Amino acid sequence: MISTSTGLRAGRREWTAFVVLMLPLLLVSMDVSVLYFAVPAISRELHPSSTQQLWIFDIYAFALAGLLITMGALGDRFGRRKLLLFGAAAFGAASVAAAYAQSAEMLIAARAVLGIGGATLMPSTMALVRNLFLDEKQRAKAIAIWASAMAGGVALGSVMSGVMIEHFWWGSVFLINVPAMVLLLALVPLLVPEFKNPAPGPFDLPSVPLSMAAVLPVIYGLKKTAADNGLGLIPVLSIVAGLAIGAVFVRRQLTRRAAMISPQLFHHRGFGPSIALNALATFAMMGSAYFTTQYLQSVLGKGVLEAALWSLAPSVCVGIAGPAAAAAVQRGANRASVIGAGFVTGAIGYGILTLAGPDSLWTVLIGAAVLASGIVAVMSLVTDMAIGTVPPERAGSAAALLETGQEFGGAMGMAVLGSVGTAVYRSDVKDSLGGGPPTDGLPTDALDRVRETLGAAVAVAGRLKGQAGDQMLDAAREAFTHGMRIACGAGALVLVAAAVLALVTLRRVGPAGPTAGGTPSTGGDATAEGEETAGREVAPSH
Repeated sequence: MISTSTGLRAGRREWTAFVVLMLPLLLVSMDVSVLYFAVPAISRELHPSSTQQLWIFDIYAFALAGLLITMGALGDRFGRRKLLLFGAAAFGAASVAAAYAQSAEMLIAARAVLGIGGATLMPSTMALVRNLFLDEKQRAKAIAIWASAMAGGVALGSVMSGVMIEHFWWGSVFLINVPAMVLLLALVPLLVPEFKNPAPGPFDLPSVPLSMAAVLPVIYGLKKTAADNGLGLIPVLSIVAGLAIGAVFVRRQLTRRAAMISPQLFHHRGFGPSIALNALATFAMMGSAYFTTQYLQSVLGKGVLEAALWSLAPSVCVGIAGPAAAAAVQRGANRASVIGAGFVTGAIGYGILTLAGPDSLWTVLIGAAVLASGIVAVMSLVTDMAIGTVPPERAGSAAALLETGQEFGGAMGMAVLGSVGTAVYRSDVKDSLGGGPPTDGLPTDALDRVRETLGAAVAVAGRLKGQAGDQMLDAAREAFTHGMRIACGAGALVLVAAAVLALVTLRRVGPAGPTAGGTPSTGGDATAEGEETAGREVAPSH
């Protein structure tokens, strides 16, 4: 039961429950990067084709993105704790199946179930945080910690992967999940009360395939663009098809009385901008990661584990950025101004990255740290605003929309900025390696691979003897660094525009603290239904 001895303020029980809820958050974010070091070992053991290898990576993200909206709505309807426990069981079982997969097909299937489990865990966790912390200041602090942990989890996943692969077999990277899921299944029923909408209405079943058909083609098109380093006919058609189906989905939500996503979520003027700004923040975060990870490994020549350890350095700053931003708002700073300042800080980080040369480790680390600090500050504030301004009984759907926008933003960042950097790389390599030394005698197909990606250039240069290989590698590294600088300049411009957008769209959005009854105090934006049901939605079942 929610503590009442201090009014709306959460006590030790709620904060302990929050620590437990951090487990699925960390594991789902870690699973994005946990395969980075396992690929060579998986290739040796399971012999996947190039297409299967791609699906081993991507099926997790596709299942996660495609089912977020559905799972958020199901959590609101049937109970967020119940859905969280189901997701934890599925995630743990799929982790064991992935660890002991005997074929590429088995691993792909297990990764798909991991994505389904992740889609239940993410919105359930965020919605439960909304319900556990009714006090505005405590909720802002909890969500700030939540955002910092999510950002750090991606970096931690690659390091944990490297450590496990160095000492155990490749399947061990999945077994990391199992003890945490067992702990979650044991502690959540004891610490976390059940929350759900007491009057959900009929479930909008046709919207389930519609939402998936809208999200998945767009995510696929963006990922295909990033993989191919440029737009092609198939990615464009895929994106257009997804957007068209998305328009049908939106129209259904607007016209049905019992829609999966209630239009009332957008009645507060801060909710829609929060989703857009969070997507832009993820755009910047994933766009920079696309370059910095390659820079550490292929430009500086560091081993994968060493590169992963260096990539943890910016996380030190990330850990304090979210709570610091929340504290600034609680001390009276204007929320829109702090969010705008976060975007400007991120733009400064991108600006520092534009100063990097082929041997600029500390410049890249400092730039990445400044960028990540600004972005995590933004993400913590807009997440709190989005979750805090909706009626508590719809927090699951709100969290799912926020997470879905985040998936779109991350895919877009890698596609757009990656394509910009690749275009510059190819142009520079073509100019510097157009003919003559060091390409004399190099097969045409090998030269074509060098012109495609830096990773291919490193592989080809390693087979060349002496000075020719060094010259090719230097030219490719310089070209990649030049492309990174141009892309980071473009990223800085996007973040400056995002800062302006935040100041314009949020200038009249006030604080979103709860009233005594537990519903958002949003200047009349809370619905009558929310006011009526918020006090009844807690249904503890320990």
